[in-house]
Amino acid sequence: MPVTGIGGVFFRAKDPEALTAWYRDHLGVAMDGYTPWAQQAGPTVFQPFKSDTDYFPADRQWMMNFRVTDLDGLMATLTAAGIEVITKPEWTMEGVGRFARIHDPEGNPIELWEPEAE
Repeated sequence: MPVTGIGGVFFRAKDPEALTAWYRDHLGVAMDGYTPWAQQAGPTVFQPFKSDTDYFPADRQWMMNFRVTDLDGLMATLTAAGIEVITKPEWTMEGVGRFARIHDPEGNPIELWEPEAE
């Protein structure tokens, strides 16, 4: 198979510097453009959705999903920083894990996924 993983995610931003700082400060994602973010190995879902999906906002073409550890702790930290965290019981899936949603300062949806322990 010639593709071995996702090498980058690129998107437009109204204020790239501020958005870069927000992702670094709140999610620990390094995005300086020169030093790649060394993420942990694990599953990655690459999945197109129907154009009329209600899984994420209709005015957005994409939603980033980040694998996390200690979802409860991260949700508490984000809430303390004034970031709205959304959870729904139906987002917990046996055999898959738990999910929460936030939005970055430019309104981009972000799904936080704590995979079920093996």
